[in-house]
Amino acid sequence: MRELQSRIRGMQATKLDSRAVPTTPALTRALGGSMREGSVYSVAGSTSLIMSFLAGPSEAGRWCAVVGFPDFGIEAATRFGIDLDRLVLVPRPGRHWLEVVAALADVIPVVAVKALDRVTPGEASRLAARLRERGTTLVVDGNWPQTEARVSLGESTWGGLGRGHGQLDSRRATVRVAGRGGFERARETELWLPERSRPGHRPSAEPDDGRLRMIPLPERAAG
Repeated sequence: MRELQSRIRGMQATKLDSRAVPTTPALTRALGGSMREGSVYSVAGSTSLIMSFLAGPSEAGRWCAVVGFPDFGIEAATRFGIDLDRLVLVPRPGRHWLEVVAALADVIPVVAVKALDRVTPGEASRLAARLRERGTTLVVDGNWPQTEARVSLGESTWGGLGRGHGQLDSRRATVRVAGRGGFERARETELWLPERSRPGHRPSAEPDDGRLRMIPLPERAAG
Protein backbone atom coordinates (compact mmCIF):
# COMPACT_ATOMS: atom_id res chain seq x y z
CA MET A 1 0.00 0.00 0.00
CA ARG A 2 2.88 2.41 0.76
CA GLU A 3 4.34 1.67 -2.65
CA LEU A 4 1.00 2.48 -4.26
CA GLN A 5 0.76 5.81 -2.42
CA SER A 6 4.34 6.72 -3.31
CA ARG A 7 3.81 6.05 -7.00
CA ILE A 8 0.63 8.11 -7.14
CA ARG A 9 2.22 11.03 -5.27
CA GLY A 10 4.93 11.08 -7.91
CA MET A 11 2.32 11.61 -10.64
CA GLN A 12 -0.02 13.98 -8.82
CA ALA A 13 0.05 17.67 -9.72
CA THR A 14 -0.03 20.49 -7.19
CA LYS A 15 -3.23 20.43 -5.12
CA LEU A 16 -5.73 23.18 -5.90
CA ASP A 17 -7.06 25.35 -3.07
CA SER A 18 -10.71 25.92 -4.01
CA ARG A 19 -13.35 24.03 -2.04
CA ALA A 20 -15.58 23.87 -5.11
CA VAL A 21 -14.79 21.02 -7.50
CA PRO A 22 -15.10 21.79 -11.24
CA THR A 23 -18.42 20.33 -12.34
CA THR A 24 -20.10 20.14 -15.75
CA PRO A 25 -22.91 22.70 -16.22
CA ALA A 26 -25.61 20.01 -16.46
CA LEU A 27 -24.47 18.22 -13.31
CA THR A 28 -24.20 21.57 -11.53
CA ARG A 29 -27.88 22.19 -12.31
CA ALA A 30 -28.81 18.70 -11.13
CA LEU A 31 -26.92 19.03 -7.84
CA GLY A 32 -27.98 22.61 -7.22
CA GLY A 33 -24.33 23.71 -7.25
CA SER A 34 -20.81 22.43 -7.83
CA MET A 35 -19.41 19.34 -6.18
CA ARG A 36 -17.49 20.07 -2.99
CA GLU A 37 -14.12 18.91 -1.79
CA GLY A 38 -14.28 16.46 1.10
CA SER A 39 -17.81 15.31 0.22
CA VAL A 40 -19.31 11.93 -0.72
CA TYR A 41 -21.84 11.46 -3.53
CA SER A 42 -23.78 8.22 -3.95
CA VAL A 43 -24.74 7.12 -7.47
CA ALA A 44 -27.24 4.32 -8.05
CA GLY A 45 -25.77 1.83 -10.51
CA SER A 46 -24.92 4.03 -13.50
CA THR A 47 -21.42 4.13 -14.97
CA SER A 48 -22.54 7.00 -17.22
CA LEU A 49 -23.38 9.09 -14.16
CA ILE A 50 -20.03 8.16 -12.61
CA MET A 51 -18.32 9.44 -15.76
CA SER A 52 -20.36 12.64 -15.59
CA PHE A 53 -19.02 13.25 -12.09
CA LEU A 54 -15.44 12.71 -13.30
CA ALA A 55 -15.76 14.75 -16.50
CA GLY A 56 -15.77 18.23 -14.93
CA PRO A 57 -12.72 17.86 -12.68
CA SER A 58 -10.83 15.88 -15.32
CA GLU A 59 -11.36 18.55 -17.99
CA ALA A 60 -10.12 21.12 -15.46
CA GLY A 61 -6.84 19.20 -15.06
CA ARG A 62 -7.50 17.28 -11.87
CA TRP A 63 -6.50 13.67 -11.39
CA CYS A 64 -9.24 11.06 -11.00
CA ALA A 65 -9.22 7.44 -9.86
CA VAL A 66 -11.69 4.64 -10.57
CA VAL A 67 -11.76 1.64 -8.22
CA GLY A 68 -13.67 -1.62 -8.65
CA PHE A 69 -14.96 -1.16 -12.22
CA PRO A 70 -13.34 -3.95 -14.31
CA ASP A 71 -15.54 -3.05 -17.30
CA PHE A 72 -14.95 0.71 -17.16
CA GLY A 73 -15.18 1.83 -20.80
CA ILE A 74 -12.18 3.83 -21.96
CA GLU A 75 -13.76 4.94 -25.24
CA ALA A 76 -16.87 6.04 -23.39
CA ALA A 77 -14.72 7.94 -20.88
CA THR A 78 -13.08 9.96 -23.65
CA ARG A 79 -16.52 10.85 -25.04
CA PHE A 80 -17.36 12.29 -21.63
CA GLY A 81 -14.19 14.40 -21.76
CA ILE A 82 -12.18 12.41 -19.20
CA ASP A 83 -8.43 12.85 -19.67
CA LEU A 84 -6.88 9.36 -19.76
CA ASP A 85 -3.48 10.85 -18.98
CA ARG A 86 -4.78 11.82 -15.54
CA LEU A 87 -6.83 8.72 -14.81
CA VAL A 88 -5.81 5.92 -12.43
CA LEU A 89 -7.66 2.60 -12.74
CA VAL A 90 -7.73 -0.09 -10.08
CA PRO A 91 -10.24 -2.49 -11.67
CA ARG A 92 -9.97 -5.32 -9.14
CA PRO A 93 -8.94 -4.04 -5.70
CA GLY A 94 -9.95 -7.25 -3.91
CA ARG A 95 -11.31 -7.53 -0.41
CA HIS A 96 -9.14 -4.64 0.82
CA TRP A 97 -10.88 -2.19 -1.51
CA LEU A 98 -11.68 0.27 1.27
CA GLU A 99 -7.97 0.53 2.15
CA VAL A 100 -7.21 1.16 -1.51
CA VAL A 101 -9.76 4.00 -1.57
CA ALA A 102 -8.24 5.52 1.57
CA ALA A 103 -4.75 5.36 0.05
CA LEU A 104 -5.90 6.99 -3.18
CA ALA A 105 -7.81 9.66 -1.27
CA ASP A 106 -4.51 10.89 0.16
CA VAL A 107 -3.21 11.92 -3.27
CA ILE A 108 -6.05 11.94 -5.84
CA PRO A 109 -8.63 14.79 -5.77
CA VAL A 110 -11.58 12.76 -7.10
CA VAL A 111 -12.08 9.02 -6.49
CA ALA A 112 -14.93 6.88 -7.83
CA VAL A 113 -15.52 3.45 -6.30
CA LYS A 114 -17.95 0.56 -6.60
CA ALA A 115 -18.79 -0.44 -3.03
CA LEU A 116 -18.01 -4.16 -2.95
CA ASP A 117 -19.19 -4.72 0.62
CA ARG A 118 -21.43 -3.01 3.13
CA VAL A 119 -19.63 -0.12 4.84
CA THR A 120 -20.32 0.44 8.53
CA PRO A 121 -21.08 3.95 9.85
CA GLY A 122 -17.77 3.85 11.73
CA GLU A 123 -15.77 3.03 8.60
CA ALA A 124 -17.62 5.73 6.67
CA SER A 125 -16.93 8.31 9.40
CA ARG A 126 -13.21 7.54 9.47
CA LEU A 127 -12.95 7.81 5.71
CA ALA A 128 -15.05 11.00 5.70
CA ALA A 129 -12.60 12.62 8.12
CA ARG A 130 -9.76 11.66 5.78
CA LEU A 131 -11.61 13.07 2.78
CA ARG A 132 -12.20 16.39 4.55
CA GLU A 133 -8.57 16.59 5.63
CA ARG A 134 -7.27 15.90 2.12
CA GLY A 135 -10.01 17.75 0.24
CA THR A 136 -10.86 14.63 -1.77
CA THR A 137 -14.27 14.06 -3.36
CA LEU A 138 -15.63 10.50 -3.30
CA VAL A 139 -18.23 9.22 -5.78
CA VAL A 140 -19.69 5.85 -4.75
CA ASP A 141 -21.64 3.40 -6.89
CA GLY A 142 -23.90 1.90 -4.24
CA ASN A 143 -25.26 2.66 -0.79
CA TRP A 144 -23.09 4.73 1.54
CA PRO A 145 -23.73 6.36 4.91
CA GLN A 146 -23.48 10.15 5.27
CA THR A 147 -23.63 11.24 1.63
CA GLU A 148 -23.92 14.80 0.40
CA ALA A 149 -26.35 13.67 -2.31
CA ARG A 150 -27.88 10.50 -3.70
CA VAL A 151 -28.14 10.51 -7.48
CA SER A 152 -30.07 8.08 -9.68
CA LEU A 153 -31.29 7.82 -13.26
CA GLY A 154 -34.92 7.87 -14.27
CA GLU A 155 -36.36 7.56 -17.77
CA SER A 156 -33.89 7.74 -20.67
CA THR A 157 -34.15 8.34 -24.41
CA TRP A 158 -31.25 6.98 -26.47
CA GLY A 159 -29.77 8.60 -29.57
CA GLY A 160 -27.19 7.85 -32.25
CA LEU A 161 -29.02 5.39 -34.50
CA GLY A 162 -29.84 6.38 -38.04
CA ARG A 163 -32.05 4.51 -40.48
CA GLY A 164 -30.81 1.00 -39.84
CA HIS A 165 -27.24 2.04 -39.09
CA GLY A 166 -25.09 3.77 -36.47
CA GLN A 167 -24.75 3.05 -32.77
CA LEU A 168 -26.21 4.23 -29.48
CA ASP A 169 -23.81 6.93 -28.35
CA SER A 170 -25.89 9.34 -26.26
CA ARG A 171 -29.00 9.56 -24.16
CA ARG A 172 -31.21 12.18 -22.65
CA ALA A 173 -32.01 11.15 -19.11
CA THR A 174 -33.94 12.29 -16.09
CA VAL A 175 -31.65 12.52 -13.06
CA ARG A 176 -33.09 12.35 -9.57
CA VAL A 177 -31.11 13.94 -6.73
CA ALA A 178 -31.81 13.79 -3.00
CA GLY A 179 -29.59 14.59 -0.05
CA ARG A 180 -28.37 17.00 2.58
CA GLY A 181 -27.05 19.72 0.33
CA GLY A 182 -29.92 22.14 0.80
CA PHE A 183 -32.50 19.89 -0.83
CA GLU A 184 -33.75 17.18 1.49
CA ARG A 185 -36.65 16.65 -0.90
CA ALA A 186 -35.73 14.95 -4.18
CA ARG A 187 -35.39 17.07 -7.31
CA GLU A 188 -35.35 15.97 -10.95
CA THR A 189 -33.38 17.41 -13.87
CA GLU A 190 -32.95 16.37 -17.49
CA LEU A 191 -29.45 16.12 -18.92
CA TRP A 192 -27.51 14.56 -21.77
CA LEU A 193 -25.09 11.68 -21.19
CA PRO A 194 -22.46 12.54 -22.17
CA GLU A 195 -23.10 16.28 -22.04
CA ARG A 196 -20.95 16.70 -25.15
CA SER A 197 -23.63 14.80 -27.11
CA ARG A 198 -26.18 17.55 -26.43
CA PRO A 199 -27.21 19.24 -29.71
CA GLY A 200 -25.39 22.55 -30.07
CA HIS A 201 -22.84 21.79 -27.35
CA ARG A 202 -19.42 23.30 -28.04
CA PRO A 203 -16.65 21.91 -25.84
CA SER A 204 -13.90 24.36 -24.94
CA ALA A 205 -11.26 21.85 -26.01
CA GLU A 206 -11.21 18.33 -27.37
CA PRO A 207 -9.55 15.78 -25.09
CA ASP A 208 -6.10 14.56 -26.09
CA ASP A 209 -5.56 10.86 -26.71
CA GLY A 210 -3.55 10.19 -23.58
CA ARG A 211 -2.02 7.08 -22.15
CA LEU A 212 -3.98 4.98 -19.70
CA ARG A 213 -2.45 4.81 -16.24
CA MET A 214 -2.66 1.30 -14.81
CA ILE A 215 -1.50 0.98 -11.20
CA PRO A 216 -0.87 -2.61 -10.05
CA LEU A 217 -1.70 -3.33 -6.44
CA PRO A 218 1.12 -4.73 -4.29
CA GLU A 219 0.67 -8.25 -2.99
CA ARG A 220 -0.58 -8.33 0.57
CA ALA A 221 0.88 -10.92 2.88
CA ALA A 222 -1.61 -13.34 4.38
CA GLY A 223 -2.46 -13.06 8.05
